[in-house]
Amino acid sequence: MKKFKLTPNLLTNGLKGMLTVFALTIPMWLIGRDVLGEAVISLLYLAPIAWSANRWGQVSGVSAALTAALCFDFLFIPPFFTFAVGSLEGWLVLIIFFAIAIVVVGRIQDSLSRAREATFMYELSSALANARTQDAVAHIVARNIRQLFQAALVNVTFQQSKQIPRIAAHEPVDGEGKGQPDRILPILNAWGLVGEIQIWRGEFGDLPSESSPLLQNFALQTSRAFEHTYSFEVEKAVNGPIADIAVK
Repeated sequence: MKKFKLTPNLLTNGLKGMLTVFALTIPMWLIGRDVLGEAVISLLYLAPIAWSANRWGQVSGVSAALTAALCFDFLFIPPFFTFAVGSLEGWLVLIIFFAIAIVVVGRIQDSLSRAREATFMYELSSALANARTQDAVAHIVARNIRQLFQAALVNVTFQQSKQIPRIAAHEPVDGEGKGQPDRILPILNAWGLVGEIQIWRGEFGDLPSESSPLLQNFALQTSRAFEHTYSFEVEKAVNGPIADIAVK
């Protein structure tokens, strides 16, 4: 089971989500429930929840949703100034509001995750396109995957054939992975299985399944980059002596 540790940064983000809700609650309470109505109040509460989730992450969004539900119940659902709910209608309003709030937070997090992954894949592709050695490819892949998933350790190994030395990269260099890797991605090309990407989960990051399109794309991009740089190194090795002879 993945360990979850409540860090000062997460606590700060959760507090920020609560404060955004309080900042909206004060003027709504001054205006009054009779003027705004429960429907308008519930819609207005979605604004700080969405803002917190988008600005500070999922913990902040959930914190804002819980705070908004409590404030909604305490100030705007009869009986007032108590967390008790006096009617079935009140319960339905509160439950529907909280469910919608959680859905909003989840959708925002999914959108942010997809945008982050797309940006990461673009940066990774650009970096691999500029790599000129297989060793550079291994280190680029290991470094970028570790940054994306906040992994404890990422190992990338590659060996084109038994006649060619094995390439290995570790990020961080002095990192340690406990037990077996949480994810193992095979690197395949025209020669068959030529390497692996091994990922150990970090304390604060999560990992998609090995069959996920994202991880499969990593393995594919890595395989293509290794093939490209292998061709580049072979061409350089062949043209080098020719160039030297031409100069002489």
